[in-house]
Amino acid sequence: MRHSGRSRRLLGGAAAIAVLAGSLAAFPALSTTLGTFLGKAAAASAMLQMPEGGMAYLQNRFQDDLVQDEPVSSSQPQAEKPVQSAAESVQEPSIPAESQAESQSQSTISIPQTPESPSIETIAPENRGTITEKTFTADRSSLYIPLSAGYIKNSTNLSNQQVLSLLAQPMELALEDTDQPQVLIVHTHATESFEPFDRDFCDTSYTWRSTDNTQNVVFLGDIIANQLEQAGIGAIHDTTQHDYPSYNGSYERSAETIRKWLEQYPSIKAVIDVHRDAIESPAGNLIKPVAMINGEKTAQVMIIAGCDDGTMNMPDWDRNLRWAAALQSTAETMYPGLTRPVFFCYRKYNMDLTGGSLLIEFGSHGNTLEETARAAEYMGKAMAQTLLGTLPE
Repeated sequence: MRHSGRSRRLLGGAAAIAVLAGSLAAFPALSTTLGTFLGKAAAASAMLQMPEGGMAYLQNRFQDDLVQDEPVSSSQPQAEKPVQSAAESVQEPSIPAESQAESQSQSTISIPQTPESPSIETIAPENRGTITEKTFTADRSSLYIPLSAGYIKNSTNLSNQQVLSLLAQPMELALEDTDQPQVLIVHTHATESFEPFDRDFCDTSYTWRSTDNTQNVVFLGDIIANQLEQAGIGAIHDTTQHDYPSYNGSYERSAETIRKWLEQYPSIKAVIDVHRDAIESPAGNLIKPVAMINGEKTAQVMIIAGCDDGTMNMPDWDRNLRWAAALQSTAETMYPGLTRPVFFCYRKYNMDLTGGSLLIEFGSHGNTLEETARAAEYMGKAMAQTLLGTLPE
């Protein structure tokens, strides 16, 4: 079976193409527009990790997937900061020429190294926060459904037996013998970025947002697309910043982008919306989900699969769930500890648009770009193997 290796990296609006060059020493400040949102209750994010608080968190964070969606951050900017974007001066057509696509498909994206942190004394005392590392695993509660590897956290009203019955059916995502793209990668919240240093403290005035696509989750999409291409799976990476300059309406705008690509390429089987989480403890500490993989600190990843409560018009949500479970099992088989349990909940996240749609959170705002980039490489490999229906020996 042959699958095209042509991966297209696409820009939209004011977003610009960028490949990482140099180090992470410079992290751009953020605009007033984003800053005004970032004072929202970040402590609620920690509730996602707690069995007793997960749904309460989602009700706050994703009250209306397509209309109202508040960013989650622990920072409260003390002054207005202009947006700095190192890539805005370079533009690319929405559909690159064939020669450009081929050249990009052969490029290799290096995982950046995190720079050494300055001392805590360089941070104003009132802005000094704490970062705590944590490896998330399933507990023994009935919320967690074991898979062949990994777990699903069932936060729906379906019984675990009902979920297992759905998972017993075959996964419908089957690749075709085509040179057309079969995976679409998008970013509803493209400006989500990461902690600039690997340390146990942070500057709480930092906003963890960036329009520089070498510093935010768009960079992770590059890595995933590269891994799919190397496996011979055609992919489109749309780098549109749907959350900038306006955060509200992000999901509406990303839905328009997804529909556009599905119409242009009916060959697309899977849609991946790449995010990063924001996790804090009740005391206000940043929680950094990590696992040691191949002797290196790696951000943990959480797959989110939505379920329809009868009001969301998501006829194929069970197909999304099987895709999530298959990817979870493959990732945990290949890289034990890489994932947090799949979060299965009554939310939409544009998953009504295909039967192969997932939202994936890479680390949190306590992780570094290096740690999340490593996770993206592993998840890209696991995604390719899941879609191809094979596991490496």
